[in-house]
Amino acid sequence: MKGMQGGMAQLMKQANQMQMKMKKVQEEIALRTFDGTSGGGAVKVTVSGDSVLKAIKISPDVLGAGDVEMLQDLILAATNDAIKTAKDTSSKEMEKITGGLNIPGLS
Repeated sequence: MKGMQGGMAQLMKQANQMQMKMKKVQEEIALRTFDGTSGGGAVKVTVSGDSVLKAIKISPDVLGAGDVEMLQDLILAATNDAIKTAKDTSSKEMEKITGGLNIPGLS
């Protein structure tokens, strides 16, 4: 039985180390920025890793068209692109730590 307790202690230690690494990666990603574009670069959006909108750049050509609905669609598409990039990057970084294990609540 003593060997089982030692194995469990080692497993708990590894789990704690993994959790600390994951927290560090989450903090690092939150500080990074991610770009998304739409309309062939007509709209560019920057979001932080924790999904805060940081900047929007709109080409004057889009404004000249005067199509408000198209501009709204381009902004939505660019924003969703940036958020997807941030989430994909976060998932890939977490996978490096977990080795592809699906740990509920930690990914």
